[in-house]
Amino acid sequence: MEHINYFLIVFSAIAAIASPGPATLAIAGASMGKGRLSGLHLAFGVLTGSLIWSILAAFGLAAVLKSNVWLFEVLRYLGAFYLLYLAYKSLTSALNPTSHSIPEVQLGSKKSNYLKGLLIHLTNPKAILFFGALYSMGVPNTATPKDLLSVVVVVGLVSAVIFISYAVIFSHAGVRSLYIKSKAIFEGVFAVFFGSASCKLLLSDIEG
Repeated sequence: MEHINYFLIVFSAIAAIASPGPATLAIAGASMGKGRLSGLHLAFGVLTGSLIWSILAAFGLAAVLKSNVWLFEVLRYLGAFYLLYLAYKSLTSALNPTSHSIPEVQLGSKKSNYLKGLLIHLTNPKAILFFGALYSMGVPNTATPKDLLSVVVVVGLVSAVIFISYAVIFSHAGVRSLYIKSKAIFEGVFAVFFGSASCKLLLSDIEG
C-alpha cells in the first residue's frame, strides 16, 4: 500500500511558499508600512486563499477547473490586472513625500487588508496548478478523504507559519524604521516586482 510522502509535500510547500512572490511581498509591505496587525490581516487573507486552492486540488476539483480553459483565462486576466493595480499603488506611494516617523497601526483597515490578501491568492491561477502538482507528487491515488484532509492541514500549517513569520519579521521596529527612511526605494521595488509579475502572468502559457 502506498503512503503519503509528507516529507516531499512539506519540503516542496516550504520551497514554493517561502520564496518571494506577490503574496509574501504584499505581507512584507503591509507589515513595514502599516504595522504587524495589518500584515497579519493580509496574511490571513492569503492563507484563506491558499486553503481554498489546496482543498480544491485535494479533492480533484483542480482538474475540473484546469480543463475549463476559459475559467483559467478569466483568472489569469483578473490576477494580472490586480497585480498592475498593486504596482500602481506602490508607484504612487514611492512618489509621495516620505515621513521619517513610524506611523500608527491602522486598526480600521483589517477588512481591506484581509480581502487584499484573499484576492492576491484567488486571482492567481498558478496557485491551483502548484497545489495540483503538489498533491500529484506526494499523494497516492489510494488516499482516502481522511488522508487528503490530513495533507490539507499539513500544507495549511506550513503556509500559516510562513505567512505569519513574514508579518512578524517585517513588522519589527528596526525593519519598519528602515522602510520609512527608504520608503521610495522599497515601494519602487514593489512596483517593479508587481508590474513584472503581472506582465509575466499575461504573457506566459498558463499550462507552463
